[in-house]
Amino acid sequence: MKGTQFVDVHLRLATCTYQEFRPDMGTPVRTTVGRPRFPLPYPLTAHARLVTPTKELLAINARDAYEFSYRRLLNERGIDAIRAELVRIAGAYDLDSPLVLLCFDQYAKLTPPDCWCHRMFFAKWFTEHTGQEVPELGAPPKTDHQQGGLF
Repeated sequence: MKGTQFVDVHLRLATCTYQEFRPDMGTPVRTTVGRPRFPLPYPLTAHARLVTPTKELLAINARDAYEFSYRRLLNERGIDAIRAELVRIAGAYDLDSPLVLLCFDQYAKLTPPDCWCHRMFFAKWFTEHTGQEVPELGAPPKTDHQQGGLF
């Protein structure tokens, strides 16, 4: 584990979509460049700016190029700074409640191999740097074997 200076604080993280999040999941945290333009049935508590991709990244449509560029951005920002920001957010709300990092992309509406978004890449990157798993709380992606309904 690449050391972090905040080992005394157990930071619980998860990811989800704005649309699928429910308050019983944890503390909702924005990780998108823009705010949702649709009404949310819950208040957003904070914005994790160091996890948020840049506008330039949003223009990249190729998975490998996006992941490479986003991981480079996270590495430049650094695990200690990112974790410090998330600890500050958690401390301002409820340390016992997981921070749920939110974005727009719904895995269930994506089909392989295109089921990816920045929160998936962040979860993988964070786990690699801390050893801590970051579960996805939204619906799982469709597999090649799943069929949608007629309507």
